[in-house]
Amino acid sequence: MKCKITRNAAKQLSEILAQEEDKELKLRIYVAHKHGDHAHYGLALDKPTEDDVVVSTDKDIDVILEKDEELLDGVIVDYLYVPQEGYVITNPSKGNDGNH
Repeated sequence: MKCKITRNAAKQLSEILAQEEDKELKLRIYVAHKHGDHAHYGLALDKPTEDDVVVSTDKDIDVILEKDEELLDGVIVDYLYVPQEGYVITNPSKGNDGNH
């Protein structure tokens, strides 16, 4: 499975992870809702289970993905400042580019 974190998102996530007392927690990306051929994603801090795979990114942030959820393979986490500040998670490899 693949996951990409942009530079803006990595900066924000690294700050959150550095403040966390439980250093075993990792970033989890999950499918919050799916319909048709695409999904809406969420972020949480969590520990992996036997149903997960931990993916290392080029930004030195490990990400937990549910290994049997095909809509998670290829997700991209970005952090945008405009028009509204916040995380944007898309999966262009599955046809989900965020325009919806």
